[in-house]
Amino acid sequence: MNVKKHFWLAIATLFHIGRSPIAPGTAGSLVTAVLVYFIRPYWAAPIYIQLGVIALVFLIGIPAASYAEKHFNKKDPGQCVIDEVAGQMITLLMVPHTLFYYAAAFLAFRIFDILKPYPIRKLEQLPAGLGIMVDDVGAGLYGLIGMQIGLRFIF
Repeated sequence: MNVKKHFWLAIATLFHIGRSPIAPGTAGSLVTAVLVYFIRPYWAAPIYIQLGVIALVFLIGIPAASYAEKHFNKKDPGQCVIDEVAGQMITLLMVPHTLFYYAAAFLAFRIFDILKPYPIRKLEQLPAGLGIMVDDVGAGLYGLIGMQIGLRFIF
């Protein structure tokens, strides 16, 4: 296997987390939430830096997801979890640094990613890697909104 193929598959599968035999999307989201949880105390970056990192994951994710789609010969293959990374990171924005809130953000993102409320399902129809990435960004935005409403009015 050539270096280019290894690189794009490693990115698309979050270093092979997406090859989990059980719920690869959930595994990718969980690993992302755990990594952000442990990195966040050491990285008190302003919101615009966090948004920049998410944008970078998104932009790198488009060609990686496109490559995964070709490699696995399937539209939005389950092994491709880089989209879950971007979406989960969006839902985690501005969440207090406690296990409870991170667990709630993880669940919120997974619910929106699975249910795909309007217009998320339509976003999947965009071509190749763009469609793969954008629908999870939409789920991440729904999760972010849900978490912020919950933080303001429920928790």
